[in-house]
Amino acid sequence: MAPWVLHVDMDQFLAAVEVLRHPELAGLPVIVGARGDPTERGVVSTASYEARAFGVRSGMPLRTAVRRCPDAVVLPVDKPAYDAASAVVMDTLRAVPGAVVEVLGWDEAFVGIEADDPEAVARRIQADVLAASALHCSVGIGDTKVRAKIATEFGKPRGTYRLTRETWFEVMGDRPTGDLWGVGSRISQRLATLGIGTVRQLAEAQDALLAAEFGPQSGPWLGRLGRGESSATVDDTPWVPRAHGRETTYQQDLEASEVEAALRVLAGQVLDDITAEGRPCARVHLKVRFRPFFTVNRSRKLPAPTWDAGTVADTALALYRALDDERPVRLLGVRAEMVPPEGGYEPPRTHGRRGMP
Repeated sequence: MAPWVLHVDMDQFLAAVEVLRHPELAGLPVIVGARGDPTERGVVSTASYEARAFGVRSGMPLRTAVRRCPDAVVLPVDKPAYDAASAVVMDTLRAVPGAVVEVLGWDEAFVGIEADDPEAVARRIQADVLAASALHCSVGIGDTKVRAKIATEFGKPRGTYRLTRETWFEVMGDRPTGDLWGVGSRISQRLATLGIGTVRQLAEAQDALLAAEFGPQSGPWLGRLGRGESSATVDDTPWVPRAHGRETTYQQDLEASEVEAALRVLAGQVLDDITAEGRPCARVHLKVRFRPFFTVNRSRKLPAPTWDAGTVADTALALYRALDDERPVRLLGVRAEMVPPEGGYEPPRTHGRRGMP
């Protein structure tokens, strides 16, 4: 039997959970985001396929989404409901005989298996997940994580698709680099300045050229990505977070005089989060989005690890004041980077938890 990587991705997950809770919404355009009020500031977390047909996409401002799809039903994010549905799905995947499951988030996971017929395993997973959760999923099949992840897009919705070294360039060669997992618009634009517009051109590019533009690690990694190369090892080691953060988009811009109080609220929330981890804060990160949409990130290492919310808030406030910018503030975020666990962190995996290969 050959080893395979399956990428299981729930179809329109948040919207699908909401339709289960509200069957009368079946077949309607559904948007899930923020507090469910499109007159407020907030972004789309997910949209049903019916809403996507109008051009609604994740990360889009709710106001924009509703302008594109005026008849959409807009619902607030309900994290506990999605946590519960996700737990059922992941437990179902772990129950597949011989499966190793690496959870990527609420709605997706890699499953490592050995099988002569991976499509049969994929169909079993789809049936088991549907029976346990009443939710549908798509499954990408690959000989690496990258190929499995990308294959899923060809199988959506409710389907399966296999992508391997033998078929990689046939399927992906002439596609734009932006179709690769982990290549966003900025990277694809930078690649274009090098005369690299397609996946095949990226795959054939010299490492030296890519390294000169993107660095000695990221450059060659992009070349491997163009060839669909990555780890094929699925790792079920529980993920240990390095930090916890909280951020808030304010419905009314904050004046400079209001920032300190807001930072102290966020710092208190973050300290509650890291207290549950049992590791103190070693570095404070600040995120500020000024009006209209200019974002700044800063960080500072603490003299000594701390459990004190006041120290974290004071450090975030010092970072803000050092910006010497009194423009109205649209968003604030505070992130506490914790001391490493005993024995350190596991070696970095070959992909990020939400998208980087």
